[in-house]
Amino acid sequence: MAITYATGKLSTGRPQDSRRDILLLLVLLPAIFLSGASVEKHLSVYSLAANYSVPVVQREGRDYVGLLDVLEPLGRVSAKTDGARWRLRYNNVETGFLADKNRAQVLGRDTDLGGKFLLENQRGLVPVSSLASLLPRILGGPVTLHELSDRLFVGSVGTHFTASLSSDNPPRLVFHFSAPVNPMIASEPGALHMTFKREPVVAPASPTLTFGSKGIPSASYSETNGAAVVTVNTSIPVMASFSNDGRTITVAGTAPPPNAASAGTPAANTPAAAQPATGPAPTTSNIAPATTPRYFAIVDASHGGDDHGETLSASLVEKDVTIALARSLRQELQSRGITTLVLRDADANLSVDQRAVNANADRAAIYIVLHAASSGRGVHVYTAMLPFGADDHGPFHSWSTAQHNWLAASQSTANALAGELQKRQVSVKAQAAPLRPLNNITGPAIAVEVAPQGSDVNQLLAPDYQQLVTSAVATAIASVRDQLAGAQPQQ
Repeated sequence: MAITYATGKLSTGRPQDSRRDILLLLVLLPAIFLSGASVEKHLSVYSLAANYSVPVVQREGRDYVGLLDVLEPLGRVSAKTDGARWRLRYNNVETGFLADKNRAQVLGRDTDLGGKFLLENQRGLVPVSSLASLLPRILGGPVTLHELSDRLFVGSVGTHFTASLSSDNPPRLVFHFSAPVNPMIASEPGALHMTFKREPVVAPASPTLTFGSKGIPSASYSETNGAAVVTVNTSIPVMASFSNDGRTITVAGTAPPPNAASAGTPAANTPAAAQPATGPAPTTSNIAPATTPRYFAIVDASHGGDDHGETLSASLVEKDVTIALARSLRQELQSRGITTLVLRDADANLSVDQRAVNANADRAAIYIVLHAASSGRGVHVYTAMLPFGADDHGPFHSWSTAQHNWLAASQSTANALAGELQKRQVSVKAQAAPLRPLNNITGPAIAVEVAPQGSDVNQLLAPDYQQLVTSAVATAIASVRDQLAGAQPQQ
């Protein structure tokens, strides 16, 4: 039997030739089909208004997107074509483009696009790379573009995560996310992959996390084609499960980790088995940790829920800035090996008494509450101001003076932070203030109020400025870590 393909015969008709040609055809067909196929690219956009994706097209060797496609989910937008001119209106901001030109006008000011503006069938296309400079002018707020992975973040919307490995046998790797997530989970021998397409998951301080475990030695973070991927490297079978309303993912071993001294198949040959988490998510009690986690630092984002804090601008309130700062500070602290809990990690109502009670119950070595302000310049660092003559020496202490025994350690921490900010040329003032819940904290406690360096209040949401401040705070905490760990209440 002869096998023919296209216009010619592949076989001479002999049985051995037919078998050979069948094998050759099976090898060639995937290559034939794949050579003509290309992976469709998308730009993933994350914002407070919506998370969505838009197609990316190739023009003149560059990646382009339709600007109207990017802006439509974010607000009121319209476009009009007049010959080679294309005018776009987003809310009250007007932008003008000219076909095949490298510049645009936003509110009458020139903006370099870094590539030609293209007009195709009245559809305006801009280079993906131009979005980092173009969108902040149109939207009036910070935008972060991850160009290589086609991910765009409008404002401070990133979902952060931490990972910790239990000492159980078999081990359990627990991921805590700052917002609910629902990744696609897939496995292969030696690895479990969690792919986040809809969630704005961002990189931890280090893209590679090592745990010193034979069963689950490491995890890594990467980004590709509009998605973030967390890969857990394993040498044992594992399963993934959700809890805490999607904020916690536990990757647990289903068999004891390999023992080098025991007989049997080497760990490297043991396939990893995983399955997607289906059905109702288990409650936190279904996956109880072996021990209660102890945190060295508690970071508290002030305000939240119905309490917006200060109105910093027409579109920016204090509660949104403080939670972004809190998440940034957590990353900075944990990158220095300081275990950290963000007390308000969602838009929730918490009274100052609740904050103090929760912080005191965790008995962390340092409590840091974050504030933001539009007035003033730089950073203010506060410690508690106790009522005059409020010394408690009995077995019961006043709620308003609970900070008394730790005030010296708090002031020492505030001074270390002021010094670190000065080194980085950030304007700073350190002072005492009757700022609750500092008076109620039974441990070293400081408040950090962040204002812009200049007159632009939007600097408070700029990732580089946030990191400048939070990195200084984390460095200062690390410098007095031993002193904080040794701070004990007076008897």
